[in-house]
Amino acid sequence: MGRLTTLLFDVDGTLADTEEIHRQSFNKAFRQAGLDWEWSPALYAELLAVTGGKERIKHYLATHRQDFEPPLKLDEYVAGLHAAKTDIYTRTMAAGDLPLRPGVLRLIEEARAAGLRLGIATTTTPANVTALLQHSISHEAIGWFEVIAAGAVVPAKKPAPDIYHYAMQAMDVSPDECLALEDSANGLRAARDAGLETLITTNDYTRDHDFTGAVLVVDTLGEPDAPMTVLSGEPCDKPCIDVECLHRLHAATRGEAS
Repeated sequence: MGRLTTLLFDVDGTLADTEEIHRQSFNKAFRQAGLDWEWSPALYAELLAVTGGKERIKHYLATHRQDFEPPLKLDEYVAGLHAAKTDIYTRTMAAGDLPLRPGVLRLIEEARAAGLRLGIATTTTPANVTALLQHSISHEAIGWFEVIAAGAVVPAKKPAPDIYHYAMQAMDVSPDECLALEDSANGLRAARDAGLETLITTNDYTRDHDFTGAVLVVDTLGEPDAPMTVLSGEPCDKPCIDVECLHRLHAATRGEAS
């Protein structure tokens, strides 16, 4: 049985509450293109069941705009819309600091100090990951992660496990050495199907998801002065998730003493 050596992080909704900025960026891109499409928070919550921005636009067209006729081939038109949305998102991130979710930076710093290896496994684009890390942490933060597995580096996005297999292969680690940190049912399924134990932090868009199979479900990673709320699983008897807690969770899933 492997000892915990590696943390693999999702990005949107896990590191930061970026989904609302994504939603607004989609709507701005639509307006720039002369479209009257407007994704409300409720509609966007439904669309998040589809991972990947281009895939989300195509799903919206198939389910809500069946009569829409793009001026270009569909894939080309959707790619252009998504590129415009990504540009809006990255410029929005550069214009102002979006704080990380509670406990994220603390845990990353503790993990680095403890010698744990860090990677990212996400369906968002590399540009979006870079924008978040640079403007919410520092320009050096990109180098904290050995692998940034993002976007279309694999053929199938979450809930397929491909992105986690890609990250683990790139880092030369096995599933029993890793713990995934996710925020959604799609992310949990991807991680679990890749053989990873998974810690979930919920958010406004995912709090009603089915997280059966997660080792622990909390509302945030918590801070010493702002405790997390445990929603499912065995708590660590601490106000926040720290490296010791991660080791205990990982060991417990394998029937080992921590």
